[in-house]
This record gives sequence, C-alpha cells and structure tokens, in this order.
Amino acid sequence: MTQNAVEKTSVTLLGLGAMGHALARAWLAAGHPLTVWNRTPDRAAELAREGARVAGSAAEAVAANSLVVVCLLDDASVDEVLGGADLTGRDLVNLTTSTPAQARARAEWARERGARYLDGGIMAVPPMIGVPESGGYVFYSGSQELFEQHRQTLDVPARSVHVGEDAGHAALHDVALLSAMYGMFAGAAHAFALIRKEDIDPASLAPLLADWLVAMASSVHQTADQLRGGDYTKGVVSGLAMQVAGTPTFLSTAEEQGVSPELLSPYFELMRRRLAEGGGEEGLTGVVDLLVR
Repeated sequence: MTQNAVEKTSVTLLGLGAMGHALARAWLAAGHPLTVWNRTPDRAAELAREGARVAGSAAEAVAANSLVVVCLLDDASVDEVLGGADLTGRDLVNLTTSTPAQARARAEWARERGARYLDGGIMAVPPMIGVPESGGYVFYSGSQELFEQHRQTLDVPARSVHVGEDAGHAALHDVALLSAMYGMFAGAAHAFALIRKEDIDPASLAPLLADWLVAMASSVHQTADQLRGGDYTKGVVSGLAMQVAGTPTFLSTAEEQGVSPELLSPYFELMRRRLAEGGGEEGLTGVVDLLVR
C-alpha cells in the first residue's frame, strides 16, 4: 500500500527561511498536514493561506506532530529554538547545516531528551525543492529503521539518500561534495581571469570549460579505486613527475597575464611535496594523503 492510499504523515517544520519555505510548500502541495513555526511570524502568512497551521511557539509546534523537521540558521539556533520543547517520543530530522561533530553531538542531545534523530544535508537550492527533475537530493544519516519509516515523506521535497548509521555522515558527505564544488569554482575563476584582458569573449570559453570539467570529473572514480586498493600508480597515464614538470608553464602564463596564482599555487606545492617523497610514477591521488593530518 502506498502513502497515497493512506493518510499522509503530519509534519512539523521549524524555520521558514528560503529553504524552509520551499520545504513547506512541497509538503503542502503533496497533501501533508503541516504545522509551521518561524521566529518571524510574518513569514508564515503565505503558508497559512495555503493550508499550513501556524504555531504560536516552537514548543507548540513540536507538540503538534511526532515528525519534527528543523531547518534553521546554524547548530546554535537549534539549541535556542528547541531548548524549551518537550521532545519525548518525537522523531527529529535536523536539516540545519552543521559539521559532522555537531551532528553527532546533536544526535546524543536528542536521545537524552527522548527523541529519535536523523541528520540531513540538503544538496539543492530552494528552487530545486519539490521539483523531482531538478536532480536535487538530501543526504540523511542516523537510524536506518527511522529513515525507512519516514522515507516516503522525506522524499517529497527531494530524493532522500541514506549514507549511514553514523549521524555525522550526512554532514560529512554534504561538506565533501561542496568542497569539491568550490575547488571547481576556483579553477574556473582562474581560467576566466587568464582571458579577462584579452579579446576573448567569456561566453565562448564557457562551453569549452564546461565540457572539459565534465570530461575530467570522471577521474574521481580512478582516485577512489586507487585509495581503496592502495596502488596509486594503477591506470596512471600522466605521472606526477611529468605533471610537476609542467607547472612552471601555468605559473608563467599567470604572470604574463597579470593574474594571481594564489588559487593554483597551494595545489602545485602539494604536488611537488608528493614528488619529493618519491611518487613520480603516481598520478595525483597521493595528494590526498598529504592533506590528512
């Protein structure tokens, strides 16, 4: 029997910022009874017109339903908002951005207050919520049993992906992926800076750059395979020694173009350090070990 054939799960949502508002609208559109609370009540007015029940306090909102979803500014905000609420018997799903250590501590905090806990990391921006074809999804970690119990409800705003019983793993996956994203943005920024003073339309470089990044992205599978197996030379085509030998060209080009090398230099330095340790026949996987303290 599907959830459509039975009464939809009632949800309490605390926090109506841009993401919280998008989550609320998705659950309302899918027919889930929704109780909302926000520190600034005005943000709930539109949702009330769409059928949401607006609670007068966070404690009242928590008392309304067994499934309580939190989407606040930061971990400290969770303390402030839930400090006076009775969490006994509640299933707390925390979608507030946090670190892995904060998520683990929050799981224990919830357990001590009589609640079951799932931590979440949202891999989407608000316009992607409630739009399955957008590709957005949410990492969840904590009890597999609890996740499966609420999976259909959690799937409504965005596809849900359980990444482990350790409550910190959703936050860890979230930050890992976003860290890679910012590394990509850094490389793209350097590429655009190189042509900034030239008679080259950035719009003409963009598709070339996008295609190249997509083609290079598949290398993460080789990196993972090498990390798992321990052989950093497996499948290597361009050895570290050859790549390090080519780095002066990148730095000289940046100097000629009047571009700071600060986005590339730290990575090149790690490559040189790994080469000095004797990794000339490896690819770039050894850099990972240099970063782990």
